[in-house]
Amino acid sequence: MERSLSMEIVRVTEAAALASARWMGRGEKEEADNAATEAMRTVFDTIPMDGRVVIGEGERDEAPMLYIGEELGSADHPQVDIAVDPVEGTNIVAEGSWNALAVVAIADRGKMLHAPDMYMQKIAVGPEAVGKIDLNASVTDNLKAVAKAKGKDVEDVVAVVLNRPRHQKIIDEIREAGARIKLIPEGDVAGAINTAFDHTGVDILFGEGGAPEGVLAAVGLKCLGGELQGRLVPKNDEQVERCRKMGITDVNKVLTMDDLCGGDDAIFAATGITDGELLKGVQFKGNVATTETLVMRAKSGTVRFIDGKHSLKKKPNLVFTDK
Repeated sequence: MERSLSMEIVRVTEAAALASARWMGRGEKEEADNAATEAMRTVFDTIPMDGRVVIGEGERDEAPMLYIGEELGSADHPQVDIAVDPVEGTNIVAEGSWNALAVVAIADRGKMLHAPDMYMQKIAVGPEAVGKIDLNASVTDNLKAVAKAKGKDVEDVVAVVLNRPRHQKIIDEIREAGARIKLIPEGDVAGAINTAFDHTGVDILFGEGGAPEGVLAAVGLKCLGGELQGRLVPKNDEQVERCRKMGITDVNKVLTMDDLCGGDDAIFAATGITDGELLKGVQFKGNVATTETLVMRAKSGTVRFIDGKHSLKKKPNLVFTDK
């Protein structure tokens, strides 16, 4: 992949965040997602690349744009696979809550898992605990392993978990072990990425979330030197067959970082839509809007936080230009 793609996809996530942020707190999650998707696709088509969506808004008959298999870009190289989540946390935007992101991940063609739209059991940590976690081990054992790796007591470890009834057993075991918990309403991409940044106060992520989001989070953690392990959780025979059609023959396999995103290079970008522990959300100030974006590249190990200032005078509802 070309180095310039890192900055190009920043334009993509910025445009999506700016468009969806107009819907913050208005109770219209579909409108927020549609606005972000339209803005994201418009910018994608200006980027000199041959991109193919492997994780998107759904199949072609379900999504008018950014559907799985859609081709993006304005050139015939570099050839890349693209994973998108125009609004990671649509309910968060609708409610005006925390940690909504516009997210894009890019990897060399054929290197990113074509994750089916179903649940994935996940465990994720930052660089200090890489190689210490095990999806097949108990919650307690993983908490102890992370505590040891980070030089702290289990009582000081913070686990992030999606606040869902299906996670009650995990929550109970975390509490029994004496660790602390941050329950989140949505947005486990942000939850996983936050494990790699000390200032977020998060050490480990547990639980079942979307499989596509698992791949996005794995790309981000690949850039940060962290780790995510996952296992698909098909709910019926139809979902099992869907896994097989997408090349996943063993649905019980623990998927490692190489399974989720292979190769030695990948790019991840996320722009805050609403405020969160890691990124500030979009702010509108007259004819100017501000954004904060995280962009990372695995091959170079570069991690950048970019503050953007955007003019709203010419195209206030779609594409925004940096000042």
